[in-house]
Amino acid sequence: MKNKIGVDIEELELRIQSTQEHSGMLTEEEISEQHLPEILFLTSYPPRECGIATYSQDLLKSLKNKFCNTFSLQVCALESGKSDFDYPSEVKFKLDTTNSQGYLELANSINQEDSIKLVMVQHEFGFFRNEAANDFLQLLYGLSKPVIIAFHTVLPQPDEKLKANVRNISAACESIVVMTKNAVKILTDDYGVPIEKVSVIAHGTHLVPHLSKEFLKEKYGLKGKKVLSTFGLLSSGKGIETTLDSLRAIVKINPDLVFLIIGKTHPQVIISEGEKYRSMLETKVDELKLNRHVKFINRYLPLNDLLEYLQLTDIYLFTSKDPNQAVSGTFSYAMSCACPIISTPIPHAIEVLRKDTGIIIDFQNSTQLAAEVNRLMSDESLRKSFSSGTLQRIVPTAWENSAIAHALLLQKTIKKNEVVNEEDVASDYALLQYRLPEIKLDHVMKMTTDIGIIQFSKINQPDLESGYTLDDNARAMILICMHYELTQDIADLDYLNTYLGFIKFCQQADGNFLNYVDSDQEFTEQNELTNLADANGRAIWALGYVISKSSLLPLEIIETAKIVMSRVLPNIEKIHSTRAMAFAIKGLCYYNVQAKSPNITRLVKILADRLVQMFLHESEPGWLWFESYLTYANSILPEALLCAWQETGEKMYRDKAKVSFDFLRSLIFNQSGIKVISNKKWLHKEHKANPDVDNQHGEQPIDIAYTILALDRFYGVFKNEYYKSQLIIAFNWFMGNNHLHQIIYNPCTGGCYDGLEENNVNLNQGAESAISYLMARLTIEPYRIK
Repeated sequence: MKNKIGVDIEELELRIQSTQEHSGMLTEEEISEQHLPEILFLTSYPPRECGIATYSQDLLKSLKNKFCNTFSLQVCALESGKSDFDYPSEVKFKLDTTNSQGYLELANSINQEDSIKLVMVQHEFGFFRNEAANDFLQLLYGLSKPVIIAFHTVLPQPDEKLKANVRNISAACESIVVMTKNAVKILTDDYGVPIEKVSVIAHGTHLVPHLSKEFLKEKYGLKGKKVLSTFGLLSSGKGIETTLDSLRAIVKINPDLVFLIIGKTHPQVIISEGEKYRSMLETKVDELKLNRHVKFINRYLPLNDLLEYLQLTDIYLFTSKDPNQAVSGTFSYAMSCACPIISTPIPHAIEVLRKDTGIIIDFQNSTQLAAEVNRLMSDESLRKSFSSGTLQRIVPTAWENSAIAHALLLQKTIKKNEVVNEEDVASDYALLQYRLPEIKLDHVMKMTTDIGIIQFSKINQPDLESGYTLDDNARAMILICMHYELTQDIADLDYLNTYLGFIKFCQQADGNFLNYVDSDQEFTEQNELTNLADANGRAIWALGYVISKSSLLPLEIIETAKIVMSRVLPNIEKIHSTRAMAFAIKGLCYYNVQAKSPNITRLVKILADRLVQMFLHESEPGWLWFESYLTYANSILPEALLCAWQETGEKMYRDKAKVSFDFLRSLIFNQSGIKVISNKKWLHKEHKANPDVDNQHGEQPIDIAYTILALDRFYGVFKNEYYKSQLIIAFNWFMGNNHLHQIIYNPCTGGCYDGLEENNVNLNQGAESAISYLMARLTIEPYRIK
């Protein structure tokens, strides 16, 4: 059956059903029977100390954290000569790159392992020097498994020997990964590699909590200091002497400045020349009498310490002398910590730094460096602007997003080589199973004061000037009640009292509620300019939900909620706003779980009948909806009618609920996942034959959450597996199954980004988004494996 919008509902249901076992939460029995495809990573690996080893460990960790029951990840560790490293359990093979015989032996071992479905190589030319380059080619051509290679260095203007080597490597591989667009251009223009083989997956970066600089400076003994920093395994290519040569001109203007040189000397440099470079730097510091202003941190820092040093940094300096350095992990890490950056013009810097994110200087130009540091140190607003711009550009490269990009490429390559249906290859979610994050209330608690939960945040920092709303505190009260029901965490009760107190504060003498409160706990003029019906409906929903938990919550909380509810009940018949009626129906139905009041049932029927009349008035073939357009919080309307059926037993409510919800599902679910109605432009009935005319980008977490709440209720009533499957697919939108393939939930802060736009994610993590994610997360908890 195809409706007039062109959606074949039966085909959609079959498509979802066919992917259900892959997108849902498997049972333990299914997991034990499942043979996961094994991916073998050929790379250097810790405890070997090098940038690619750290990169590879971070990549594997992010893949394991992001996905479950999808891949088995193993490592072949590259070594240079005989080593006695104590590797972790994921290291399955080792290859001494100086031993020619070992390459073919490794190829044979890999070929004999049926479980290995794909080999991914993290390539650096320094791993395969001289004859090892030919040995490496023999390994690639000797493998019967598909190979993906990640080039960490792509050198421009190659000689014929290098060009032939790279082309031979590329020809042996199914796909090529590089980390910058510049590297793609070099591969295609200078080496003639087919562009369709190449994918760009940026160097991964760590999400950080963006702690206070002042707090961190005090923690590390740098209170009151202006801090420059650079980090990485030390070698002469770092060009740190450029900074030292500029430092006297800098400290003349900034006498309270400290330059941190973080990192031990590169192990290969130690082998070839010992500590010659570090000694030269230390001598220069002495000669220039800069000892008070330079601090060497001569050790390999734990990740958390490193990220904290970067967060306290006022300006990060990247002074590499190598114009062909394609990418830098240290540079990426500094960006992830929102450091304003001054850099030499390596390709990576040229590509990611803009006027709003940093400053590029010439190689080895200490005079220019000093001038730019002094300029930036004197302009705090510019540094803050750089930090904000840097963060916006770098967050898409978070390791969680890198894991998604890699997983999609790995999945596509494996499926392609298994010769399956092309439509299955194109499906983004057919095999990937996202791991459920732990339930984490940190951000909600951070956003909550003694008054209530703050409305907005700047990135992940609460914006007290944005004030408070009844909307957010009503939702927060439902969330905390859900959490308390699951965990019995006594700390939840303090938050519950706070949110309930705010709702009570907003109630006026006539029983209705105001919505907007400023940071001084004064009602704002916005209450006079805005329709408050929806906010009142949400308050009724929240009060009813809390009252329904009378056997769980302290009597004092229940009695307070009942008093507030009793004052608003006389006004409910006056509600005519569509979504306000829906919220109120939910609240009344929850309230009557305990009250069993005929009057409450009567109110439910009044509101439900109004929704039904709206549906009958607006619906027509191909448009089975309550209004002539689809806007925000659409799922709440059919869910409210289903609640009304549960309360009254009126079959008409159930039938209209199911028809309207199935219509909505046909519009927002597709083969790739879910795309809710845009908050920028509603979907109007006149565009029903071409919904994409209206449904532009601009998706919000609250609409995903409301959809999940509705799917949970519909599954509970109808036991239709489609609802369960789509519930999980919808939740994966937060995890990265969206058109940008980027996370919306931030596992570092526990917050949720405020929206998914056409080309970027809104990085602010306000109350509405955080609460919406957590309501969805708690709703999905019963569906996970126990």
